[in-house]
Amino acid sequence: MDQASINALRALDVTPRGHFINGAFCAGETGAQHQVLSPIDGLPLAQIAEGSPADVDTAVRAARVAFEDGRWSRMAPAARKKVLLKLGDLIEAHALEIAVLGVRDNGTEINMAYKAEALSAVATFRYYAEAIDKVYGQIAPTSQDVLGLVHHAPVGVVGAIVPWNFPLMIGSWKIAPALAAGNSVVLKPAESASLSLLKIAELAAEAGVPDGVFNVVTGRGAVVGEALALSMDVDIMVFTGSGATGRRLLENSARSNLKRCYLELGGKSPNIIFADAPDLAEAAKISAAGIFRNSGQVCVAGSRLLVQQEIFEDFVAEITLHADGFRVGDPLDLKSQIGAVHSLPELEANLDFVTQAEAEGAERRTGGTRILTETGGYYMAPTVMTGVKQSDNLFQNEVFGPVLAVTPFKNEDEAIRLANATEYGLAAGVWTANLSRAHRMVAGIRAGVVHVNTYGGADLTVPLGGVGQSGNGHDKSLHALDKYFDLKTAWIKI
Repeated sequence: MDQASINALRALDVTPRGHFINGAFCAGETGAQHQVLSPIDGLPLAQIAEGSPADVDTAVRAARVAFEDGRWSRMAPAARKKVLLKLGDLIEAHALEIAVLGVRDNGTEINMAYKAEALSAVATFRYYAEAIDKVYGQIAPTSQDVLGLVHHAPVGVVGAIVPWNFPLMIGSWKIAPALAAGNSVVLKPAESASLSLLKIAELAAEAGVPDGVFNVVTGRGAVVGEALALSMDVDIMVFTGSGATGRRLLENSARSNLKRCYLELGGKSPNIIFADAPDLAEAAKISAAGIFRNSGQVCVAGSRLLVQQEIFEDFVAEITLHADGFRVGDPLDLKSQIGAVHSLPELEANLDFVTQAEAEGAERRTGGTRILTETGGYYMAPTVMTGVKQSDNLFQNEVFGPVLAVTPFKNEDEAIRLANATEYGLAAGVWTANLSRAHRMVAGIRAGVVHVNTYGGADLTVPLGGVGQSGNGHDKSLHALDKYFDLKTAWIKI
């Protein structure tokens, strides 16, 4: 990856090709299009198809036909494996192109996007491809005159909705295991970040995924997402996004066919620094990256920093230095460490959080302003706020921006109480040299992922999911396959 190659890809026209349904691009029933602005400069980037309920119906019918006739669902797992491995190879061959396309769409810095989006997708498709021919059924411990078998049967048609912050990474976490298990998929990307996933659909067809097995319908959540959730022929929904949308999906499931919904709904993750942390300088460096990379637009971002009182001022000073030291700028410049906020409304919402926090008594140590306005893009200075109380909006609610809320604590019990004092439970971090304390904190914190003496970086071998208002489903690891299978019992009299 070099700057010249990135610049060449930056200049490529983005040609609108519509939805991807039944193995081909199509304009959709109405032909309407939605304009996408690039967060890099605020200028129009592309036109994507504005999906309608009729487009969703067409995609779901194609997915159902493909599932029922067995072109994919009854293919041997080893054969599906070969196709998905080829797809992984094709994504790898186009990795930089896909990464640049995604950055132009959502503003993630290229160094992160290349690894976390394109190369992550490669690893994900290969992981589930290699896993699927190693998933066995079971023989029940029955009497000698009965044979009890437990089969794994694909669920059918999977409706998937993914967000704009890491569309390809999160999309792959859902698409790859769903396809590996033999299901058909109808995917709705975020209307403001669809380009990389449309490219993946094209590559999937090239790899040999049969027509109708993987479909992409672009457009607004209130239209396309709603239609997917209301469809009587979608068997399960998988979703990453906001709590409000997750609730709507559950409501629509009840209104339609009671489809199962697996939801990852974000977080307000505590990152807890004890005075006995093995390396406070390293803790400050990694904690800063854990909130400010990708402009804080990360589900598991360590957005609540809890610092033990005796080191509070020194640690805040250290992390503020890191915040001030990040180079914010054009996300397609390899020298930029932090890219753009995804959209103008997101940027304005971030700034409103800072204003409200100050009104509630918090102190702004650095940042909190829009910067680089001359570019026309959406950039925000990394922000550190201290004096944030448990009752404050900034303590309780997800910003999804580069805004760090810092709160002191006295002891372990208070740290756990503060860590659990929000409705979320997605991730957490604990920094301590005391092994016993680390285990007590892991046990006491209500979160799906607890990092110890690090923050972020958990790979595909472990699940990602939350508790409470952070959702009910798990992506990653072999556990992610569970939701894409139904268990079918065969009770055979011998």
